[in-house]
Amino acid sequence: MRLYDDELYMSDVRSIAELDYDWDRLRDKSIAISGATGMIGSFLIDVISYRNDTYEQNTTIYALGRDEGKARERFDTYFDKSYFKFIKCDINLPINLEADCAGKIDYIIHAASNTHPVAYANDPIGTISANVIGTNNLLSWADDVSCERFVFLSSVEIYGENKGDTDKFAEDYLGYIDCNTLRAGYPESKRTGEALCQAYIRQKGLDIVIPRLSRCYGPTMLKTDTKALSQFILKGVAGEDIVLKSEGTQTYSYTYVADAVSAIIKLMLDGECGVAYNVVSDASDVMLKELAEIIAGYTGREVVFELPEESERAGYSTATKATLAAELIKSTGWSSLYDIRTGLHHTIDILREELS
Repeated sequence: MRLYDDELYMSDVRSIAELDYDWDRLRDKSIAISGATGMIGSFLIDVISYRNDTYEQNTTIYALGRDEGKARERFDTYFDKSYFKFIKCDINLPINLEADCAGKIDYIIHAASNTHPVAYANDPIGTISANVIGTNNLLSWADDVSCERFVFLSSVEIYGENKGDTDKFAEDYLGYIDCNTLRAGYPESKRTGEALCQAYIRQKGLDIVIPRLSRCYGPTMLKTDTKALSQFILKGVAGEDIVLKSEGTQTYSYTYVADAVSAIIKLMLDGECGVAYNVVSDASDVMLKELAEIIAGYTGREVVFELPEESERAGYSTATKATLAAELIKSTGWSSLYDIRTGLHHTIDILREELS
């Protein structure tokens, strides 16, 4: 089954597409999205496509990615529609898409990045390249096409380890990262990506906003995702016991993909230039073992403990508590729609249907 054929999935898409936002600002505009087939990018495209199909919003979508076959399979419902344009593009190479994009690009959302432990461990160069070289190439392109606003998706990872002096990370917090490690490639390159954004604001006059996403999950996640929560979900969907590869006392903030996308769109429309905003769903700060127990309880399975593979362990975060303060983004008028239980239940139910 395709995601579009799942009523629960489409209800989540509609819940975001029907929010009381100033959608007219996207009418007859264009949006380029890197990482188009990823968890965030694909849900974003589904929301904008829903607006186009339902309200004749006429927002041109430029979906940037390296694999046309993968994109055609994911977006087959509107791959041949006039508003949808797939552009084969490696953001690690200089970007010149004049032949593919007719005129100005109004908005660019940079959502392309390795985002799970095995990718960090097995492709550390690619991880850093997408967050630094890719970001620079997209920012340079944004300047070339007189982009109205650039959105750089950053991460909770930039905060590093909690030094024990705060309960929740506010946007001005900065914890410890040992930069001389393999695992540091992801958070350090995200920090550099944010610094590049500030440089382009100052030197080129670009308008840029930075959503800092907490740990995201949802039915659009890649089936190869090796994050702990993703593995819990996939085990639950498969009707297997939930495997916990630590004591599970790590406490993190999480965001359901629909909430993440609603925040990204809200900040694209109403965020302040140069400002980074934490993004986290309400009632979604939980211990890892609690997540395992929620999923096991919902799927009728047990939680079991297992040592991780060496390549997996090398990509794990060493942070034991990384929860985010949400006051700043809430000051824009944004609020989340999904708590952790609702988000997990939706994810499991949708994936069960899709994979059946």
